[in-house]
Amino acid sequence: MRSNSSVINVYKKNNIKSEVVTQLLYGDTFKKIKKKGPWIKIKNDLDHYKGFIKNKKFPSNQKDTHKIYKLYANLYSKPSLKSKIRKKLSFGSKIKIIEKKNNFCKFDNLWIKKRDLKKINYKTKNIFKNINQFKNIKYKWGGKHFSGVDCSGLVQLFFNFNNKFCHRDTKDQIRYFKKKIELKNIRKNDLIFWKGHVAVATSKNSLIHAYGPFKKAVKIPINTTIERIYKTASLKVIGIRRIS
Repeated sequence: MRSNSSVINVYKKNNIKSEVVTQLLYGDTFKKIKKKGPWIKIKNDLDHYKGFIKNKKFPSNQKDTHKIYKLYANLYSKPSLKSKIRKKLSFGSKIKIIEKKNNFCKFDNLWIKKRDLKKINYKTKNIFKNINQFKNIKYKWGGKHFSGVDCSGLVQLFFNFNNKFCHRDTKDQIRYFKKKIELKNIRKNDLIFWKGHVAVATSKNSLIHAYGPFKKAVKIPINTTIERIYKTASLKVIGIRRIS
């Protein structure tokens, strides 16, 4: 099965008041485990994460050709700027292009600007290239969408965009990335872990992370962040990992 919504919340239990554990973006595929009333329990094909979503008619899997390169992409009912609709697709969403006209591409009876897309096999040499586009995006527990993102979701988004595997939760991410680094040797793209939290180093002195207490993704000095998290939550850095 395949998500055909801009974003779908995946809940821990079959209850809308339950915790949102992750999200499905447009084009994400999943397997149905079981049906439970108006809900279905699913397993995400990207990371095998399990949870509940509202049951509806989902399309079959397909071979996607492109993915969204920008923070979000506007959609159009026709290949014209005047036909913009309210729906948008978030960074990393996947689509199958079936027609091209002028500077637009058609998929699923909708149109999207060609400049907002990259081919499905596209990779960046710097895996966290353009991560700053998420700066000031709202913090949302379980989020992976331009409307809200959490710390581990932000990390996973950029690995998935580059066609690489990454676990959804920080406790699994810190175990998955094996190369340990000392704080004094930190450099760009290293991952800094606290219990239940992760940040991406954007240089030897700064980092970006989706930070709950600030209610948004922020870019701030590494030392300032370490001191703040220790003072406010009594948490020390539990590990720094180099991803390449």
